Amino acid sequence: MILGNPIQVGLIVADVQATIARRREVFGDEDWLIVENGPQTMRALFVRGEPAEYSMRLGLLGNDPQLELLQPLEGDDVLAEWLARRGEGLHHLGYRVDSVDATIERMQKAGYACIQHGYGFNPDGSGAFAYFDTEAELGHLVEALEL
Repeated sequence: MILGNPIQVGLIVADVQATIARRREVFGDEDWLIVENGPQTMRALFVRGEPAEYSMRLGLLGNDPQLELLQPLEGDDVLAEWLARRGEGLHHLGYRVDSVDATIERMQKAGYACIQHGYGFNPDGSGAFAYFDTEAELGHLVEALEL
């Protein structure tokens, strides 16, 4: 369904800036990229298959795998639900895929619902992501990333 090693470790946090500050004190992390995604930057967003409006702040560091901090900002989405229910910590492992749409279809056939997805996070409008409900089996979600 999804092959290869994770390219991203996603941690849900209440405040990206505060978390980065704490990490800098401990690890000296300096090269953070902070972005906000939502209706203003993406062309289509969905929660449980329905169009939705939500936004998030992301802190991105490194690669192989990349560390992603996720802070829900506005709207009802899986990130806000996860943070309210489970608190800060591991949210997902992200895997590169050729097609998010094809991965959604394959994962659904295998019994893993796509619970949130979106299109167009790159400046040129490309890029897509999808979160799959693997919490019961893995204790975290799986994310498909079409870069």
